[in-house]
Amino acid sequence: MKHRLNGRLAFAALTVSVLLAAARGALAENWPRFRGPNGAGISDEKGIPVTWSEGDYAWKTKLPGIGHSSPCVWDDHVFVTAAEDNGLKRHLVDISASTGKIRWTWSMESETHKIHKLSSYASATPATDGKRVYVPFSKESEYSLFAFDFKGKPLWKQVIGQFVSQHGSGTSPILFEDLVILANDQDGESSIVAMDAATGEVRWTAKRNEKGLDQTTCYSTPLIVEHAGKTELIFASKADGFTSYDPRTSKLNWRADIIPDRVVGSPLIANDLVIGYSGGGGEGKFMAAIKLGGQGEIADSRVAWKRIRMLPYVPTPVVVGEHIYLWGDKGVVSCVEAKTGKNIWTERVPGQYSGSPVCIDGKLYCVTEPGEVVVIAASLEFKLLGRTPLGEGSHATPAVSNGRMFLRGFEHLMCLEAQRR
Repeated sequence: MKHRLNGRLAFAALTVSVLLAAARGALAENWPRFRGPNGAGISDEKGIPVTWSEGDYAWKTKLPGIGHSSPCVWDDHVFVTAAEDNGLKRHLVDISASTGKIRWTWSMESETHKIHKLSSYASATPATDGKRVYVPFSKESEYSLFAFDFKGKPLWKQVIGQFVSQHGSGTSPILFEDLVILANDQDGESSIVAMDAATGEVRWTAKRNEKGLDQTTCYSTPLIVEHAGKTELIFASKADGFTSYDPRTSKLNWRADIIPDRVVGSPLIANDLVIGYSGGGGEGKFMAAIKLGGQGEIADSRVAWKRIRMLPYVPTPVVVGEHIYLWGDKGVVSCVEAKTGKNIWTERVPGQYSGSPVCIDGKLYCVTEPGEVVVIAASLEFKLLGRTPLGEGSHATPAVSNGRMFLRGFEHLMCLEAQRR
């Protein structure tokens, strides 16, 4: 009898341990780059409310300057950039996710340069691999990527070159294996650069715009895709169109040179399709879906569909299941069948938008420029679920990690915790 009881107790203890481990695993969703894991903008987090009030925030922390970068999150570390004095001072800030307390702030003196009226001197979102955090800053004479440890110690700096653009910089870095990769498409000489994450040594450089065409600065952040046993680095810009590289060697796999305008938003993956878009004058003008698996110069040969109306320009869409949700700069939102480009519905959600939507547990969250969080259902029927004011403007994209949503305004970083039942 005693042995049976001990066995039952051991089994019960093991069951509790497994359940606790599962619960911790469910919460352990880091948000390590712009729009989270591989830039998809998707979170399965449960319990994030669709409306709330000022008193519902777990914390609200004053930032040391203005910026439009989104938070990136690893465990209890929330990293965000800011700038003050018209860009003459730049900051990287580490904030405790659980308390909102600023652990440390790294600052540097810089130079001002031209930026778009809707941009900032801290628009690029940091990236982290859990060991180091990486952040780019620009001035006309120098475009650099910095690496820091989690205690705020500078580890290395890699100067990529000059930065020439009337609108400033804003492309965010990504990580792949032991590399940190930064797109450097600008009005001048352009490239994609891969650096050793530990040392900053340049491992490879892929030159862009080698045809010598007029270039316009691209703000797209690349992504990694696995397809047919091959790992591909996908990028999009006006000068080179859709491109696929081997992220380990920079070898060009294929190129579809069909993008007519400036690219601001990032490419998407929907099953075996790469989806990208371009525009100008505050509106999207072109979108195309390219079938993965091409070789060399493919032009239009692998285009699945194109779209020229009701498109975003700055906000990056979200792929949820078999559908793409396009959130336009002026509040025109569409649900589109990813495979065919067929329009399911289009509705207007009042507001002007510079941040991108994210999908949390089947709901889309996007923030207006004046600072109102709009929530709609990611479904085949349009449903407005809530609108909540932040109390200040925002051009940033929400981040979601470990049971919390982080909202970045012009002045504060705010944390909203999931409601557990």
